[in-house]
Amino acid sequence: MSKRGSGWVALVAAGCALSVMSLAGCGGSQEKQTAAPGGKKAAAPEKKAPLKRVPGIGDRLWDRVPADSRQVVAVYGAGKDSPDSTVALFTKQGSVWKQERTWSAHNGRKGWTPDHHEGDKRSPVGVFTLSDAGGVLPSPGGRLPYTRSASFQAPHYWNKAYWHDFDYVIAIDYNRVKGTSPNDPTRPQGQTKGGSIWLHMDHGSGTSACVSQPEADMRYLLRTLDPAQHPVVVMGDRAELRA
Repeated sequence: MSKRGSGWVALVAAGCALSVMSLAGCGGSQEKQTAAPGGKKAAAPEKKAPLKRVPGIGDRLWDRVPADSRQVVAVYGAGKDSPDSTVALFTKQGSVWKQERTWSAHNGRKGWTPDHHEGDKRSPVGVFTLSDAGGVLPSPGGRLPYTRSASFQAPHYWNKAYWHDFDYVIAIDYNRVKGTSPNDPTRPQGQTKGGSIWLHMDHGSGTSACVSQPEADMRYLLRTLDPAQHPVVVMGDRAELRA
């Protein structure tokens, strides 16, 4: 081969090398983009398995969730003696559950108990239906039967921070008659078992036995809970919920 021919071959080879380098620099090499250290391809993001049930709830309580319930408000207490909790709303779609939203909340200032009594300052552990709502303010729009009344107003001899606690409430069906206003005083199990346990607006600390949350989240629940979906609340400290 002539010197001229050799030079032409070298030039072509250099051009090919330049072309390969340019492709790699512009993202043309998909292999190099997705390769992990050591030359191995990066693993694809792990897909979360569909939820066959609400997480953190053991068989003891899960078996008490009605089969036709398609909305579950889960209240995860931080501890047996803690007033702090986290609330999450789950909806059932087909045969699986989906977490819709989660937020911080408070429960009884002394924590939780599976045997609630009036005045113990603990929220009852259990599964309860959610049938009725009400408050001082008009309904923000929703499907639960709603009773608006000034009689919900917290007494003004209470700390001022508590005055708006009952602007919105959702009755937890513990020791009460379904289909009545949340402030109906009837106690089917007797007065000593307590009552008037509600989801209501938060004042920033523990409650007498209710579960409290920010106004925006109360409005969200009132707009979202649907009697046709048979909503329930599953509530307790995390250890009791897992049992």
